[in-house]
Amino acid sequence: MIFGCADITIATADSNIGLAGPAMIEGGGLGRFTPEDIGPIEVQTANGVVDLAVSDEAEGALMAKRILGCFQGRLPEYSAADQRLLRQLIPEDRLRVYDVRKVIATLADTDSVIELRAAYGIGIITALVRIEGIAFGLIANDPRHLGGAIDGPAAEKAARFLQLCDAYGLPIVSLCDTPGFMVGPDSEKTAAVRRGSRLIIASANLSVPLFTVVTRKGYGLGAQAMAGGSFHRPLLSVAWPTGEFGPMGLEGAVNLGFRKELEAETDPVARKALFDTLLARMYAQGKATSVASYLEVDAVIDPAETRAWLMRALRAAGPVRRATRAWVDVW
Repeated sequence: MIFGCADITIATADSNIGLAGPAMIEGGGLGRFTPEDIGPIEVQTANGVVDLAVSDEAEGALMAKRILGCFQGRLPEYSAADQRLLRQLIPEDRLRVYDVRKVIATLADTDSVIELRAAYGIGIITALVRIEGIAFGLIANDPRHLGGAIDGPAAEKAARFLQLCDAYGLPIVSLCDTPGFMVGPDSEKTAAVRRGSRLIIASANLSVPLFTVVTRKGYGLGAQAMAGGSFHRPLLSVAWPTGEFGPMGLEGAVNLGFRKELEAETDPVARKALFDTLLARMYAQGKATSVASYLEVDAVIDPAETRAWLMRALRAAGPVRRATRAWVDVW
């Protein structure tokens, strides 16, 4: 129980973590179990109890130092990948997925990314990173899971991470690429309403600077949750040229908004052509440059200049409050 009270939890590969051991479980009439049966690492990472799984105690101690270092200020020296690589990491085909972790690793200082709860809520990545030596919290939608849609576990994970960053004064970078919150009967069984609301509340009530970068999809309430409740809320709200915006995903919007027109077209080939025409029209209206012309976002930027934009915005924000203590439990 005490392990779960820590701000950040680290556990080794041979760890077993639970509220009670075999004796107490048996004493409660719940059966006989070996210590290895109770809360093994693969269970406690998949359910989000463990923030960071490591191979052994030595690695655990090293990672604890790295994490604590994120709360201690700027590093005097840093390096980063060639930022021009960011221009090539989002596919030109808007329907193709990509590895957002490559985007994060390229954007952040070299070897600075510490991903937390990687096996839980996999639709959103939460990580501690450094940019020009300064520690940030970072959240990012992963288009490889549900197309980037935010489900219950991902929302809960991101909300907890935002609250952690807020408590310890870490500015936050949000890489937004989501069609919105995951919906449907199966999603509702996971308490998506409560968990999704928690993310919106956590992001809207941040006291630290929030910087949102829309890398591709910025749709619906899910995108608003990634931007503090509104694209007008972050201190910096920018998009890459691949960005696209709207109240919901384009394909769904066409199917719903033009249902009568599509159903009236009986020829499948003609119906597909009509759908593609309507889709292209909506994309033109919602692409990043069009949205920026109405001041819905601050700018459409060259991906290679993202670090520079973030640092200029951070300097404009002024000093950021820093907490002096963090509790990291290594098991």
